[in-house]
Amino acid sequence: MKTRISLLNELRQQNPLVHCITNIVVANFQANGLLALGASPIMADSIEEAADVSAISSCTLLNIGTLDSSAVTSMFAAGKAASTKGQPLVLDPVGAGATGFRKQTVAKLLEELEITLIRGNAGEIASIAGVDWKAKGVDAGNGTANIVEAAKDVARRHRCLVAVTGETDIVTDGEKVIGIKGGHPLMSRITGMGCLLSAVSAAFLSIGKLAPIETTAYSLAFYKKAGEVAAEQASGPGDFAVHFLNALHQLEDAAIDFDQFIVEEEVAK
Repeated sequence: MKTRISLLNELRQQNPLVHCITNIVVANFQANGLLALGASPIMADSIEEAADVSAISSCTLLNIGTLDSSAVTSMFAAGKAASTKGQPLVLDPVGAGATGFRKQTVAKLLEELEITLIRGNAGEIASIAGVDWKAKGVDAGNGTANIVEAAKDVARRHRCLVAVTGETDIVTDGEKVIGIKGGHPLMSRITGMGCLLSAVSAAFLSIGKLAPIETTAYSLAFYKKAGEVAAEQASGPGDFAVHFLNALHQLEDAAIDFDQFIVEEEVAK
């Protein structure tokens, strides 16, 4: 990952269509973020069209933030259509361990769909892994489990990539682990930052220029850089969100610092 690559420029040229079955809290921010990045969002969660929309999209995101039974049905239809077309399918298991309904839904989605990437916080990944962790609703919470090993276990069991985001992000395919430093604390003060990141990662995965694990790591590094740029201009959470959208729009490939990437041994320290 030390060589300069042009994923961002490629994404803007391709302008991927990103199908988001997402939650009502973040839909507007997610759509605006994708537009700022250079992708095209489409929010279609009706069972009457979910599969058709995924079939024509470049990638699909399933976000369980405000879950209901009709959305679950649409997620299965959209996810199966995406996999049939060979398109990236990203799962954002928001608050995966908060309720039995969420936990059961995530387990069934992972069992029946061919997920490309699970993107969540430490509490969500710990819940999927079945390790001890005290999540706080949809927030990461805290615990003593080894999240790197938990992520690797989830990736191996479900044959997908797993990205755990926090102060240091990690992405793993079950064997290789890439860590990404950077970002800014204000990123945790805006509702939907993680949800938008899942959509951004999906957009990058649809480009297909690098190995999926490297593409995901790149998307995480890009996102952290956008947070740093936005924080330099912001006075608080309110205008940070505006500056963040501007950063998604203005950043170029050359701005990505590949010194942010660290190996597994450094992640564990």
